[in-house]
Amino acid sequence: MAVAFTFPGQGSQAVGMGKDLADSFPEARRVFQEVDDALGENLSKLIWEGPEEALTLTANAQPALMAVSLAAIRALESRGFSLKDKVAYVAGHSLGEYSALAAAGFVSVGDAARLLRIRGNAMQAAVPPGEGAMAAIIGLEQADVEAACAEAAKGSVCQVANDNGGGQLVISGAKAAVELAARLCTEKGAKRALMLQVSAPFHSALMTPAAEIMRDALAEVAKVAPVVPIVSNVTVTPTSDPDEISRRLVEQVVARVRWRETVEWFGANGVTALYEIGAGKVLSGLARRINRDIATASVGSSAEVETARAALVLSDAI
Repeated sequence: MAVAFTFPGQGSQAVGMGKDLADSFPEARRVFQEVDDALGENLSKLIWEGPEEALTLTANAQPALMAVSLAAIRALESRGFSLKDKVAYVAGHSLGEYSALAAAGFVSVGDAARLLRIRGNAMQAAVPPGEGAMAAIIGLEQADVEAACAEAAKGSVCQVANDNGGGQLVISGAKAAVELAARLCTEKGAKRALMLQVSAPFHSALMTPAAEIMRDALAEVAKVAPVVPIVSNVTVTPTSDPDEISRRLVEQVVARVRWRETVEWFGANGVTALYEIGAGKVLSGLARRINRDIATASVGSSAEVETARAALVLSDAI
């Protein structure tokens, strides 16, 4: 029975997330203090008290979600859990890769927070407001979505940004092209084509300036091989090589998040249980739609920490 830990991406944030962990575990509270110290501000107050519109800003949501995920990991570790001994792979959805890598020791919590603040600001600044867009396409084959993107681009940028599984694809690029592609997808039979309320066209070629900034930022931080291999969003293959991981994190800014393929890879390589570490249950829901043979669980509260401990630490089955 192999276990993989997954870490959520932007969109899973909610005011109050992680407060229960910080109140219940000193080790979790220290994570939030590390993040506050690294950023030179009281991000914890924003996470726990809001306002929601400030927490949702990309530059805040990214380090905030990482902080909650690492707080959950530290809480588990305080109860006798060892990532190295109990988990075969880690993976994260977009920014969640940084959470996964911090959990596995690739970078420190403080450096992860600083990198995600840089990443959030760089992604926001890469495209002027109003010039980019994203849309969720539900219930249409990937080939048809890709064809619609190609038809709509016409020398501009329009591409699949997220393959989330369960018939859900997200497209990203120049606003006019994405709007046209969404209409074309509806004409091709999509159940829904919904424009998303996002601040930038993430995971598209328009993010190239942000990718260059991340290349420089990653070169400045200390990195070591993670204690558990990470399955990359870009390649859907496991790696523990620090140089390769850094390259993939740069590529990831402009590349597709291949989440459906990631869950399928887990199923094909002996993973029987996926634990979603941090805020929300988005990845657990996606995993159930992709492969119902893989058990799922969430670890984002003190009660869920104790449930996971019973399964991962106390059980003889693992």
